[in-house]
Amino acid sequence: MVDVSEKAFTSRMALATGIIEVSPEVFDAIEGRQVRKGDVLDMVQMAGIVGCKRTSELIPLCHLLSLTNATLSFELCPEHHSIRAFCRVRTSDKTDVEMEALTGVSVALLIVYDICKAIDERMVVRDVHLVEKTGGTSESFQFWKPCSGPLFIREISFMK
Repeated sequence: MVDVSEKAFTSRMALATGIIEVSPEVFDAIEGRQVRKGDVLDMVQMAGIVGCKRTSELIPLCHLLSLTNATLSFELCPEHHSIRAFCRVRTSDKTDVEMEALTGVSVALLIVYDICKAIDERMVVRDVHLVEKTGGTSESFQFWKPCSGPLFIREISFMK
């Protein structure tokens, strides 16, 4: 574990996101609040926050942080039968909170899978990543956003 005893307490924030793609039946059940176990997004929100708080128990050598705030929000995308989860975590501590945000969003998406697998197990968790990180002594981080439209690769040769 890295020794952070000499580091200063500073305000820090991290935002992570991820997507779960589900079948139309699962999406309709979630959106219509028709899942037998209850309101999926309410349960997932609580589970994601618990995931944030327990990160140091799950990730070896990860410092236990005193979180000042953790929120989960969701975007439902009917045309792709997917749910995008966002997890924002804040602290005033000695290390960054990106692992807590990534764990929170990952746990949230895994709970969607667990709750809905009785309806249909064809679900894909994807694109879990850090979106933004601020505070601390390192530079702020913002995930590179790809341009929309087709990707063009230009080959450059230095050979004559």
